[in-house]
Amino acid sequence: MRRSLRLAAILAAFAPAVQAEEFTWAVNTDPQTMDPHAVNSAPVLGFLNNVYEGLVRRGKDMTVEPALATSWEPIGDGEGWRFTLRQDVMFHDGAEFTAQDVLFSYQRASDEVSDTRSWFSPISDVVVVDDYTVDFMTSAPNPIFPGSIANWMIMDSGWAEANNTALPDKENGNYATLNTNGTGAFRVTAREPGLRTVLEPFEGWWGEAEHNITRAELTPIQNPATALAALLSGDVDFINPVPIQDVARLAENPDVDVIQGIEARVIMLGFPHEAEALKYSSETTDANPFSDVRVRQAVAHAVNVPAILQTIMRGNAQEVSQLVSAAMQGYVPALAERPAYDQDRARALLAEAGYPDGFSFGLKCPNNRYLNDEAVCQAITGMLAQVGITATLDAMPVQNYWPELRADNYDMYLLGWSPGTFDAEHPIRFLAATPNEEKRLGSWNFGGFSNARVDELLPMIQSEIDAAARQAMIDETTKILQDEMAYVPMYVQPLVWGTRSNIELTQRPDNFFILRWVTVN
Repeated sequence: MRRSLRLAAILAAFAPAVQAEEFTWAVNTDPQTMDPHAVNSAPVLGFLNNVYEGLVRRGKDMTVEPALATSWEPIGDGEGWRFTLRQDVMFHDGAEFTAQDVLFSYQRASDEVSDTRSWFSPISDVVVVDDYTVDFMTSAPNPIFPGSIANWMIMDSGWAEANNTALPDKENGNYATLNTNGTGAFRVTAREPGLRTVLEPFEGWWGEAEHNITRAELTPIQNPATALAALLSGDVDFINPVPIQDVARLAENPDVDVIQGIEARVIMLGFPHEAEALKYSSETTDANPFSDVRVRQAVAHAVNVPAILQTIMRGNAQEVSQLVSAAMQGYVPALAERPAYDQDRARALLAEAGYPDGFSFGLKCPNNRYLNDEAVCQAITGMLAQVGITATLDAMPVQNYWPELRADNYDMYLLGWSPGTFDAEHPIRFLAATPNEEKRLGSWNFGGFSNARVDELLPMIQSEIDAAARQAMIDETTKILQDEMAYVPMYVQPLVWGTRSNIELTQRPDNFFILRWVTVN
């Protein structure tokens, strides 16, 4: 008996002990809102994926898997999609989840005041069949629709209406801006914008917990050095991102781990295609040079992307020539080559366009949204100046940046885009389609780029079932965007996360941090 007890004690000592723990993490951009339909940005959607859920979600390998829907199937011959909903699901306040919440969330997320309305451009109608069955009718066959709504989150219709938040209000805010009521694995228990957000596990969650967290706290730390110091001291368990220049030093520290990967996000330069004149030029006040494709091509040749990747990104990023990376569906290998760095060619193109002496303009850039974003813009400013294009750089926090772009207060801007569907159709719909509120297209096409053939091809890309035929359409669209230099894609942003060595987590290429996959050892 005594021997058995001793053996049991030995086995227990070597058994993996998973105790409940608190967890803290820091990011450089605080979520702008807690409303899942108000702002279509990665900091908001990535965080809220821990609190709200959609009909489907993406797993650790980015495959689409069931969430609030247990299954889905096409209706008829491409007429739409039928979703069978999960039963016995509760919202955080105890309310029951039903098809009415799906219908309400569709109406809310697709409203003209919602930043997510473009997600539903293929939808002609939503029909509640019964409490746990919903049909999404499409205007044409749409084989990629289920995956396209992986970040669409369902709200409780009763809670929203009771708190006067039936529609999102990203400008002025409402109850849903600071408060949440999802069905997800975690619930928000404290929200102080810019300071901290506290989450605790939702005991009534329908899923099986893979974490051991009892409490999690998010702290926004804009200064990279301060975030790194917090990680090294143990004040936080995880930071995103790790400053590129500190990766090698951090990797040698036994108390921390560096997790590196390549994000799905393409960093690019955007132009004011439809503007009649520059807004921030000291001498070119009656014309818009960027409306000439030769000027946009000059910019592409003047920016030394390899130098940016080597000096600012320390070799951790990849060049790109398209709006998606090589890892995305629809990427065109035959169009992989990007414009060569060639100052002479850039000057010649400017002269051909009527600007032999160049011109001045205003470049808008965030300073806390993308990895080393302000440093990249500073480098671009210097490179453009060498060919006669003189930029006045205005870098600002991201919460001020998006309103500036939507108000057309720029002459050129920096943008990063991660396709939520991991498909080339996504940036075509959001960035390249002619802006059309009625059709819910081009909602992030700030500069108003417009091409009739791209607009013609998009609905065919969305509805084509034959993979080869669909890819041929994407090929043609990609070629048009390159020829027109609609944007200047530069590189795919690297992912560099830092954790304490006792933390286990999963890094996804969409840069979404999922708490339910975190273990504190």
